[in-house]
Amino acid sequence: METPAKSATLDPELSRRLHHALTCGKEELFQVVLDPAADVLRASLRNPALDDNHLLALLGRRDLAEELLTAIYRLEAVAENHKLKVALVHNPKTPAQLTLALLPHLYLFELAAACELPGATPDQRVAAERAIIQRLPTTPLGNRITLARRATATVLDALMREGDVRVVEPCLGNPRLKESSVFQLVSSPRATAEAIAAVARSSRWGSRPNLRGAMLKNPSTPASLFTTLLPSAPTMELRNLAASGRLGTERKRLVGEELRRRGL
Repeated sequence: METPAKSATLDPELSRRLHHALTCGKEELFQVVLDPAADVLRASLRNPALDDNHLLALLGRRDLAEELLTAIYRLEAVAENHKLKVALVHNPKTPAQLTLALLPHLYLFELAAACELPGATPDQRVAAERAIIQRLPTTPLGNRITLARRATATVLDALMREGDVRVVEPCLGNPRLKESSVFQLVSSPRATAEAIAAVARSSRWGSRPNLRGAMLKNPSTPASLFTTLLPSAPTMELRNLAASGRLGTERKRLVGEELRRRGL
C-alpha cells in the first residue's frame, strides 16, 4: 500500500515575519524584538541594523528562552557594552553560568542590586556578595557608607569586621544585620572604643544582654560605658569578669565594688 508523502509547508505569515526581521530598518526592528516567535527573535539578531538599543529592548522581556539569551551573550556587542552585561544579569531567564561569568564586570552597586534580584539562585547571590567583599579594601569611604545601608547580611558582616565607626553606624541601622555580626565586633580585640560606643547607643542593639556582656569583657570599651553597664550585669557574669585576664586592675576594682554592693 502506498504511503502518502508528507510535506512541510512554512506558514506564509511566519515566513514574512522572518524575512522582515532579517531585512527591516532600525525603527521597525524595535517592533520586531517584541514578536512572540522565538524564530523571529533569533532572525533579528542577524539583522545588520541591530544595535545596542534593540538588544536592551529585547533583554527587557521576561519571556525569552535560555537559548536566545545565550545567543545574545555571544554577540560581540555584549563584550563591548556594559549596559548589555547588566541587562543580561538582570534578566531572570539568563542561564546561571552566564550570570556568574558576567558578575565580575559589574560595578559595586550593580552587584549589590544583583544580590536582590527576584529569581537569583543562591550561587549567584554568593558570587555577587563575594565580588563585593573582594572590592571593599579599595572602595571609597562614601561608597562603603552607602553600601552599609542597603547590603545583604553577608556583606554587612564584612563591613562590620572593618570596625570603622563611620561604617558601623549605618550598618547598625540596616534591618538585614545579624546579632552575630554585632557580637563579633564588640568581642574583637581590634574593636575601637568609638565602634563599641556606637553599638551601646543603638536602640536596636544596645540593650541586648549578649552584646552588653561582650562589651563588659572588651578592654576597648570606654570606661564610662563600662561603669554604666556594670549595675545591670548578672552576678555570674561579674564573677567571670573578676577572674578575667583581659581586664585591667582598675576595671577589676570596679567589678569587685559592684559585687560587694550586692553583698557578695
